[in-house]
Amino acid sequence: MFKRHKSLERKRELLFQGLPQFTMKNNTRNFHSLSQLVLSAGPLKTTTAVKHSKTTHFEIEILDAHTRKQICIVDKVTQTSTIYDVKQKFHKACPKWYPSRIGLQLEYDLGQQVGWTTVFLAEYSGPLLIYLLFYLRSSYIYDVKESFRWPRHTVVHLACFCHCIHYIRLLLETLFVHKVSTGHSPMKNLIKGCAFYWGFTSWMAYYINHPRYTPPSFGNRQIIVSAINFLMCEAGNHFINTVLAHPSHTGSNACFPSPTYNPFTWMFFLVSCPNYTYEIGTWISFTIMTQTLPVGIFTMLMTIQMSLWARKKHKIYRKKFNSYVHRKSAIIPFIL
Repeated sequence: MFKRHKSLERKRELLFQGLPQFTMKNNTRNFHSLSQLVLSAGPLKTTTAVKHSKTTHFEIEILDAHTRKQICIVDKVTQTSTIYDVKQKFHKACPKWYPSRIGLQLEYDLGQQVGWTTVFLAEYSGPLLIYLLFYLRSSYIYDVKESFRWPRHTVVHLACFCHCIHYIRLLLETLFVHKVSTGHSPMKNLIKGCAFYWGFTSWMAYYINHPRYTPPSFGNRQIIVSAINFLMCEAGNHFINTVLAHPSHTGSNACFPSPTYNPFTWMFFLVSCPNYTYEIGTWISFTIMTQTLPVGIFTMLMTIQMSLWARKKHKIYRKKFNSYVHRKSAIIPFIL
């Protein structure tokens, strides 16, 4: 954005997006769609008024929403000005845009922003490296004598393999499968996400790789069954994400995702968000396989969060594709 400063003015920004007017044969003007004007304003701060100044004004900069190029600048906007007043001033500066055809949306300054791809890569790469650190360098973290005295159980190696498979899949899908939004996220969201994933991974890895870690109660049968279920959920999650990444399922003209010949995608017959279903199944399997408290708590929190996401998405699907999803559940077949 272009920045301008005045001695008695504080700056706000307007993002502008619209369509040019079209002239018909009878010289009447017709808009094919509404123009959109986004008003982005940072938090107001008190400023010291200069002597002989009665009113504090704002300077508003109009930018194109896509190209971020400056359209014009609207000045002498008072603190008591309404959205309608801003529209009128903008119309005077650019007569071809009618106030009745312009929409305004207030947007606050959220601080430093980072791309969504960066957010996902940071959240997923941390757990991968942290877990490997506990697994490969146990003698630096735990007591050296205990590390060599207690041999590791097979489930410890299998848990490391499954954990790495999970986050490697997430990283690869972020780079090559998902249609990540071109928007940005506040830096604080990145910090919170990393703290959650990295913190829980450290807690889980510490317990599972501990020299005194005890294997599950039902032995190899419990480990093998849960490991197989873990891998099946991982495969199902990948195939669902591949279907969701198809161009026909993205954008404003998207159609409701439908199952394919792949049996893993048949979950679409039962729920609206099978990717969340498989994700929960993955962590439940990992909990049973390792039988540790930190993994159980992480699984519970992830289940709650994904249930909220699924119900929200299910509600959107019902409004847009009611005939497809009115008999479906959101995330857990026949239950939720």
